[in-house]
Amino acid sequence: MNESVLNALTHLFAIVANVNADGVSTKARTIFENYLRAYLNAQLVKDYLELFDNYIDFYHRNDPENLIQSDEKRLASNSVKLLRICKQINEGLNRREKVVVLLRLIEFVNEDDHIDAREEAFISTVSDAFNINNKEFESLKIFATRDCSDEIVCDHLLTINSNEVSTESEGSWFEINRPRNYSTGKHLFVENLNGEIKVLFMHETQSFLLKYTGTDALQLQGRRVVPNRIYFFDTGSILKGPRIKTIYYSDVAIQFLKTETKSKFVFQGKNLSYKFRIGQGGIADFSFSETSGQLIGIMGGSGVGKSTLLNLLNGNLKPKTGQILINGVDIRKNKRQIEGLIGHVPQDDLLIEELTVFQNLYYNAKLCFSNFSNKHIVELVNKMLADLDLDASKELIVGNALNKFISGGQRKRLNIALELIREPAVLFVDEPTSGLSSNDSESVINLLKEQALKGKLVLINIHQPSSEIFKQLDKIWVLDKGGLMIYQGNPIDGVTYFKTMSAQVNADESECPLCGNVSPDHILHIVEAKMVDEYGKYTRRRKVSPEEWYNLYKTNIESKLDGKPLNEPLPRSLFKVPSRDKQMWVYTVRNVLSKLSNRQFLIVNFLEAPLLAAILAFFTRYMSHGEYIFAGNKNLPVYLFMSVVVALFIGLSVSAEEIIKDAKILKRESFLNLSRSAYLNAKIMVLFFISAVQMFSYVLVGNSILEVQGMIPDFFLILFSAAAVANLIGLNISAGLNSVVTIYILIPIILVPQLLFGGAMVRFDDLHPSVSSGRHVPLIGDLMISRWAYEAMAVQQYKNNEFEKHFFDFQQKKSEAQFISSYLVANLHSRLDNALLAVQTGKINAQLVTDMSLLRTELSKLNAAYPNRNFYLIDSVIPEKYNATICSKANLFLAVVDSVNRFRAQEATNRIDSLTKELKLANGENYLFNLKQNHSNQALADIVLNRMDIHKIAVVNNELVSKKDPIYTLPTANNGRAHFYSPEKNFDNYTFETLYFNLAVIWLSVFGLYITLFYNVLNRVIAFNVEIARRLKKPAWWQHNT
Repeated sequence: MNESVLNALTHLFAIVANVNADGVSTKARTIFENYLRAYLNAQLVKDYLELFDNYIDFYHRNDPENLIQSDEKRLASNSVKLLRICKQINEGLNRREKVVVLLRLIEFVNEDDHIDAREEAFISTVSDAFNINNKEFESLKIFATRDCSDEIVCDHLLTINSNEVSTESEGSWFEINRPRNYSTGKHLFVENLNGEIKVLFMHETQSFLLKYTGTDALQLQGRRVVPNRIYFFDTGSILKGPRIKTIYYSDVAIQFLKTETKSKFVFQGKNLSYKFRIGQGGIADFSFSETSGQLIGIMGGSGVGKSTLLNLLNGNLKPKTGQILINGVDIRKNKRQIEGLIGHVPQDDLLIEELTVFQNLYYNAKLCFSNFSNKHIVELVNKMLADLDLDASKELIVGNALNKFISGGQRKRLNIALELIREPAVLFVDEPTSGLSSNDSESVINLLKEQALKGKLVLINIHQPSSEIFKQLDKIWVLDKGGLMIYQGNPIDGVTYFKTMSAQVNADESECPLCGNVSPDHILHIVEAKMVDEYGKYTRRRKVSPEEWYNLYKTNIESKLDGKPLNEPLPRSLFKVPSRDKQMWVYTVRNVLSKLSNRQFLIVNFLEAPLLAAILAFFTRYMSHGEYIFAGNKNLPVYLFMSVVVALFIGLSVSAEEIIKDAKILKRESFLNLSRSAYLNAKIMVLFFISAVQMFSYVLVGNSILEVQGMIPDFFLILFSAAAVANLIGLNISAGLNSVVTIYILIPIILVPQLLFGGAMVRFDDLHPSVSSGRHVPLIGDLMISRWAYEAMAVQQYKNNEFEKHFFDFQQKKSEAQFISSYLVANLHSRLDNALLAVQTGKINAQLVTDMSLLRTELSKLNAAYPNRNFYLIDSVIPEKYNATICSKANLFLAVVDSVNRFRAQEATNRIDSLTKELKLANGENYLFNLKQNHSNQALADIVLNRMDIHKIAVVNNELVSKKDPIYTLPTANNGRAHFYSPEKNFDNYTFETLYFNLAVIWLSVFGLYITLFYNVLNRVIAFNVEIARRLKKPAWWQHNT
C-alpha cells in the first residue's frame, strides 16, 4: 500500500472519529492501530498513529467553527471531505482491502456498542464510494455489530457448533434438494466446541469473516482468537482448539459452494503399487481415500515418482497390485462407466501452436461432446474462456516458445481448460506452476482451487510451492525416494508432523509468527536431512531413511484412514465421443486450419515443387547448336528419375513431423478413447491433398519447360502415387521415433537406397552378383518405390507418346522376331556345333553337360512355340547320344525357326512402312518427322532399347535371356515380376500394362504402410529390441541410443 493511500486512510479514520463530539476512545484508537499493524512495521505504525492524532486534533479540537456548527452542517462538511478522500483512495485498494477498511470503520464507530444516525451516514457514504454491494454492506454491518443471524441471508452465513443436526447422509440428491431452514443458514458440526463460530461469506470478494463466541482457547494460524472479534479466514487458514477437531479452510469454503456440487464421490486406492519393467523403482504399496472437493498437492524431490504416481492414479499405468476406485467402481475394469470422469493435464503443452486460443478449445470440445449442437459448444467455449480470463486473448494464435503470442500463464490456463471444459470429476495436473512467474503460478492455483471448491477432486504435482500456494492446498501427499509415500494430510499439519517426527524443539510452530508465511521446502529439508561426520561435514547418509519415513507413515497415518466407499452413484458426465466419421471431420478441419494459419508452411510447401521443377527442367533442357529439340534432349531420363526422387523427398519432408509434433496431444486423445484411425485418416487426407497440389504444379512446370507433350495426367498420377507412399513412410517414422533429429537423420537412409536401387543410376544387371537377377528386376529393386515409379514414367513416355504409339505393336513383333532369328537361333547353332566337336574329340566335361542342358531347355521352348515344326530328338541332346545326325537335324529345325521369324520381321517392317505412308499421305510429308521430334526422345529410346549394351543375349540360370530391346520384350513370369522397362506385366494369367500394374503396386504399398502405421509397428519393433537388449544386458549406452 503506497504512502498517499495510507495518508488518505488516516484522514478517513480521523473524520469518522470526528463524528463523536467527546473525542476518540482508547478502544477506537486501538482498532485503528490494529489495522495499521496488519500492513506496517512498528515504527511506521507509531508514525501514522501520531499523524492520526494530529488529524483528530485538527478536525475536532482546533476548529472553532466545527464546534458551533449544527449537527447537519457538520455532517455535510465532513461528508464532502469523506467523499474526496474516498475518491483518492478508491483506486489504490482492491476489493478485499476495501472490505477490510469498511469493516474496521464499522468496528471503529461501534466502539461504544452503538451506531447513531450520523455514524450510519458516514459508513454508508464510504460503502457507496467503495462500490460495495448494499446487501453485503448490511450483512457486514450486522455481523460486526450484533448477533442477528436472522437478518443475514442464510446462504452467506455459516454456524459452527456442537449441535448435530443430521446423523447420516440420505444421498446426494436429498442433500442438494433438502428444504433449508432459512432462519439459521448453513451449519457445520464440530464436536466438543464450546459456544459457536459464525462465518460470513462475502460473495463479491470470495472472502470469509469469522467471529467466535465462547470460552475455548481457539487459535487461528497459531494466534489466539479473541471472542467477539472479527477475523478474516483466509485461504489455507486453520482453526485449532484443545478439545475440537481442526477446522480447515476447505471445511468452511465447501459449505458455501455445496449447491454447485452435483454429487459427492470418494476416490480410493487400495494396496496400490507399481513396478517399472526396465530398471528399479516405481511406487511402493500404499492406500488412500479422498473425498471430492479437495485440492491435493503431491510433493517430493526430483525423481521420486510424482509423475509416475499421477499416471498410475489416472489409469494410464496398470498397477502391479491393488485397485483404484471411484465410489467403489474400479477405473481399469469398468472403463465404460468411468469414461469422462478423469481428466489429466500433463506438464507439457497440449496446444496446437498454429490455432487460436478459441480454436484450440473449440475443436477439443467438438471431440468431447457428440450430443451438443455447434451453438451450444460455442457458448460453452466462450464461457470457459471468460471463466479462465482468456476471453480477451481468444483470437490470438497460441504460438510456440520462439514465437509467443500469449503468456506462459495463459498457455497453462488454456491447457487446463482443455480438460475442464468436459467437467471431469477427478482432475490430475502435472507441475501446473512449472516455468511460470509467481503471479501466473498463483493465478493457475487459484483456478484449480475454484474447481475443487465446486466439488471436483484435483491432484497436482508441485515441486516448490510458495507459501501462498501451499496454503491453498487442502491436503498434501509427500513422496520419498523409491516411490515411498511418507505423508498424507493437511499441509500446515504436515510441517508440524515432520518437525515432531524429527524431534525438533519448535514442533508446534508451523508458520512464521510474525508474517504467517509457511516454508514448504522445510518439509523436504527435514525429510532429506543428512547426517554429519566427526569433522562436521555432511555425509550422503540421511538421518531418517526413506524406508523409516515410510514405516512411520504406515503406522501413524495410513492405518487411521477411513477406507469406506461412498454408497453413491458415479458423478454424471456429459462427455461423449463422436462417431469415427465426425472425429475424422473435426481432425481434418483442425489440421487444415493449423496449416492455413502457418503462412511460412504454405509458401514453402506450395512453391517448393514448382521451383524444383523449374530448376531441374531448366538445367536439363539440353540444346544442340542453340536450338532445343525434345527428341535430342539427352537429359530427359535424368529428369524423369529426378522427378521421382523429388516426389519421394517432398512427400517425406511434408509428413515427417506430422505425428511426432502431436505426440503429446495424441497421448491425451488416446486417454479420452478417441479414434486413432480417424486421426490418421484426417492426416493422410490433408497430406494427400498437399502432395497432389505439389505434384500437379511440379508436372505442369517441368513438362512445360521441357516441352513434354501429352504426359501431364500420367506423370501426375505416377508422381502423386510416389509422394503418397512417401507420406505414409514419413508418418510411420514420425509415429515410431521419439526425436525430430532422429527422423531427419533417417530420411537420407530412406532415400539413398531409392537412388541406388531405382534402376536409373545403376543398372540392375550391374549390381553385385549376390543381389542381381539377370532375368527379372532383383528383389531389392522391387522393394523400391523409385523403381516402380521411374519404370512407369519411362515406359509410358516411350510407349504411349504420340509418335511411338502408332508403331509400337509392330515394332514389338519385329523386335521379337529379329531377336530369335539374329541372336537366339545363331547362338543355338553355335552351341550345337561346339557340342558336337567336344563329343567327337572326347572333351566331355561339366561345362559340356551344362551347355547341352541349356540346349535342351531352349529347344523345348522352341518346340512349344512352333508346335507344327517340332524337333523330336531333344532327349538325345546329351553327351552319351549326341552325334552329327542329331546335330544336323537340330540345325535344320533352327533354320526353319529362323526362316519363320525372318518372314515375321519382314511382315512387321512392311506394316510399319505401310502405316508410315498412310500417315504421311493423310497429314503431310513432314508429319511423322515433326511428331517424332516433338514427342519421342532419343536418349530415352537408347535406354529402354538397351542400345549401349553390345551383349543382346545372356545366360541366366541355364537359360538364354534376351537383353535386346527390353521395352519390346514380353515377360514370362506370371507373378508380376519382369525385367526392367517391360511393356507389360503378367499376374495370375492376366496381362496388365506397366503403367497400371506399377501404380497398383505403389498403392498396395500405401495400404501396407497404412496398416503398419495404424498398429504403430515401427514403435513396437523398437520397443521389442529395447526389451531384448535389456534381457541380454546390453550396455546402457546401447539401450539409451536405441
